[in-house]
Amino acid sequence: MIICRFRKAGAGLAALVLWAGPGQLALRAQSALSAGDIMQRAVSRSQQVHTGSASPGYTCTKVSVTEEMDSTGKIREHKEKVYQICSRAGSTSARLVEVNGHAPGPADVKKQSENEMSLRQLLGESKSGKAGDRDSFLTPDLVARFDFKLAGQDVVNQRPAYQIAFEPKDPEPPIHRMIDRLVNRLSGTLWIDADEFEVARAEIRLRSEVDLLGGLAGCLRTLAYSVTRMRVADGLWLNSASSGDFEGRKLLDSMRIKTKSQTTDFRPSG
Repeated sequence: MIICRFRKAGAGLAALVLWAGPGQLALRAQSALSAGDIMQRAVSRSQQVHTGSASPGYTCTKVSVTEEMDSTGKIREHKEKVYQICSRAGSTSARLVEVNGHAPGPADVKKQSENEMSLRQLLGESKSGKAGDRDSFLTPDLVARFDFKLAGQDVVNQRPAYQIAFEPKDPEPPIHRMIDRLVNRLSGTLWIDADEFEVARAEIRLRSEVDLLGGLAGCLRTLAYSVTRMRVADGLWLNSASSGDFEGRKLLDSMRIKTKSQTTDFRPSG
């Protein structure tokens, strides 16, 4: 996936103009906010948006590239998939429309369905998947597992943002679902939009190795994941780009998977 970088050469003047504008004034007015205050507002915002959102429906096109490598670093599988994304009332669905330049076959559709089911099971959600379709980054339960620190201020997509570092609480929070074991090993940085308190960008990494299903199914040794989100309409933010690098063991075989995605052509769905 493609990571958007906002500190590019020649962007200094534009940044100065932006920071002198209304967004920066609002940021200064709220400069007394602590990291906890900012995260509480971000969670509140997320809950409001994803419980009866009146935002218009939007569609977009997502191109995702996945490369799986062997223990020597040689690519053994390369897949480029195109999805039609539909977002409405805080829920997002993805329809697979192309695989490696061709229409998806029955095996591709079946694998996508199996992957979605596995994700819902990992997250401890119902088979209906309704909760899992929520395009929300933050929940009260998730945020309660981390300590947050205000690291500074930044600009993301030409909008002022708070830069928040996070790491898991010590002692380790209790494990209720399979995903909790992984979450308890994560740390990273969030960029929270200063005007709307939405996650504008996130960078996540794995602090230490974690076993999957007690080590029987494998383990995850490294994880580096980045995602950038875009404000496409009033009250509506969608993922625009992401990248991931995962390394570990699947059963008895070493594995490394790299992913990247780019989402474009955002438009109202009527």
